[in-house]
Amino acid sequence: MNGLTKRAGAITAVAATLFLAACSSAATPAPTAAPASVAPAAPASAAPASVAPASAAPASAAPASAAPTSITIGIALSTLNNPYFVTMENAAKAEAAAKGVTLIVADGQNDLAKQTSEIEDFISKKVNGIIVNPVDSNGIVPAIKEANAANIPVIAADRGVGPGAQTAAFIASDNVQAGKLSASACFKALGGKGNVAVLTGTPGASATNDRTKGLQEALAAYPGIKVVAEQTAQFDRATALTVMENILQAHPDIVGLFSENDEMSLGAIQALKGVSKAGTVKVCSIDGEAAGLAAVQAGTILETIGQQPAYMATTALDDLVTLAQGGTIQGGFIAAPLNQITKANVAQFIGK
Repeated sequence: MNGLTKRAGAITAVAATLFLAACSSAATPAPTAAPASVAPAAPASAAPASVAPASAAPASAAPASAAPTSITIGIALSTLNNPYFVTMENAAKAEAAAKGVTLIVADGQNDLAKQTSEIEDFISKKVNGIIVNPVDSNGIVPAIKEANAANIPVIAADRGVGPGAQTAAFIASDNVQAGKLSASACFKALGGKGNVAVLTGTPGASATNDRTKGLQEALAAYPGIKVVAEQTAQFDRATALTVMENILQAHPDIVGLFSENDEMSLGAIQALKGVSKAGTVKVCSIDGEAAGLAAVQAGTILETIGQQPAYMATTALDDLVTLAQGGTIQGGFIAAPLNQITKANVAQFIGK
């Protein structure tokens, strides 16, 4: 009986221990995992009233989970048939290589449907971020909304995205100011009077709309200037050559030309050379690309407003990498500096 008593006592002790452990477990709930906190984005800097900024997406657009070990960024450019956007492409490639980031480049060829398809392809590949330079600022909204739904942050470069879609930032020049500065330089050189022609950019692009608005502001200060022809040349050199030839046939007495980018200015200068008016018709432009600077130096372009396409591309890529790594960015409208470039100072900009 003594052995049985000892065995019963041992069983009772084990049961008691198990009972107390169960009670302790029930009384102390397991800790729940704290949600991953995401620091709020810094306040967006205000865009000039004349430029409609894209809505800043919160920094939480980047997933709250651990940062990816590899990062892929897509850049959708409106066209690569323009040295200005090739500069953006090359700057983005160099920055991506420096940061160990995979960059996918898409050439929209000034075709909204093509660019929309390219952005949808980025989404299907689950890129970590998208840089977009829209063919059509409003037309691209549905594609950007698809990226928003996929939680992929988007940054607009040089041209904005229309209302209805979210962008984490919009990096561009103040294109209204660029248009006003360029047109004013032309009108001042003409003594405030005379017939002028205007070549506008791609219809629907925010840069076109804003530069045209700047032109209108300049015209208000020069009532003696008369715009006798205003046509789009699609920001394209070859198109501008044909358009300008037609303008010169209809208006051989023009004394000035305001062109919304250097490529169109260069095409127009070819037409002016055909009627021996290159250098006599005052041509004012925007962009500051290499061939445009050479034309300023040669005296066939009176002035161009230099932009910073490389700065826009590298800043956009850096910001998307920061978001992919779980960080925050300034967001909102980020202004790229403008430079007024004339024959007097063009040498300091050549080769940069």
